Amino acid sequence: MAAGAGALAPFPGPPSTSLHEFPYPPQNRPRVARGSPTGGVPPAIDLVLGATAGCMACVLTNPLEVVKTRLQLQGELQPPGTYPRPYRGVLRAVGAVCRADGLRGLQKGLAAGLLYQGLMNGVRFYCYSHAEDAGWTGYPGGTVAAGAVAGAVGAFVGSPAYLVKTHLQAQTLAAVAVGHQHNHESISGAFGSIYKQHGVAGLWRGVTGAVPRVAVGSAAQLATFASAKDWVCERQWFGEGSWAAVLAGGMVSGVAVAVTMTPFDVVSTRLYNQPVDAEGAGKLYRGFWDCVLQISSKEGLLGLYKGIGAVYLRLGPHTVLSLFFWDELRKMVQHPQPPGP
Repeated sequence: MAAGAGALAPFPGPPSTSLHEFPYPPQNRPRVARGSPTGGVPPAIDLVLGATAGCMACVLTNPLEVVKTRLQLQGELQPPGTYPRPYRGVLRAVGAVCRADGLRGLQKGLAAGLLYQGLMNGVRFYCYSHAEDAGWTGYPGGTVAAGAVAGAVGAFVGSPAYLVKTHLQAQTLAAVAVGHQHNHESISGAFGSIYKQHGVAGLWRGVTGAVPRVAVGSAAQLATFASAKDWVCERQWFGEGSWAAVLAGGMVSGVAVAVTMTPFDVVSTRLYNQPVDAEGAGKLYRGFWDCVLQISSKEGLLGLYKGIGAVYLRLGPHTVLSLFFWDELRKMVQHPQPPGP
């Protein structure tokens, strides 16, 4: 599912028919030859389709990313109750964004978000595909481990895009501004400014928060999503093969994912958005653990859960939209299978 700006885990295993059934592969699925997946879609094409599907879902869920970023930066390193709160809950935060930035404000950072989705999901699909071909996902816990590692690698590669996305989504009018304002004019201007001031290393500032964020989110999702969907289907709330069942399962699983991932999400947002000195060192946080300790001591433990409502509301819809778009794109390119004997 997504968190941040993308589904948290790759959609492992090319399905033989449709993603109306939950797409995580059974542990005893027979191996296929590398480069010859079931379903007639080569791995390279499947990776491109997965990245494209994530981007399409991003367009629809980006407003919640904007809201989440503002909520997580609000009251940075200030004790509860001592700062103004222009953003109060998800719905009122949406209204505050629209009043300050117009409807277009809900799509701030979209270009950077799309770039992040493409980079992260492409790399993540590629890594997971190789792990699957090697048979690692067939071992107990292999799916979770492979998803976490693939997610971590994808997060590292996509980190510069997430950095710029965070900067752009935090920017707004001074009256409702939260967190440091970097005042970039555009996505290209942001990349250029960061590179000019701090070089290549500056583009990967904050990556120490992004990698554990996606790794933990991927592992939590893969560990809970299938069970949550089965639980929903057992209660016969929706048809077993319906998208409604997948969405409901995603929302149930999303509780566990949001609880485990939100602290990492908050730390990641803070590390990405903090001001830096001439050498590129953060002025507020020295690193991941320093950020955790400062938030806990100054904002309380609940400070690590700022924006959890937006995180949760984004998880289920983003995952199901990604699955739906991926399924439809695969149908468009899938080679027809020869009839059986």
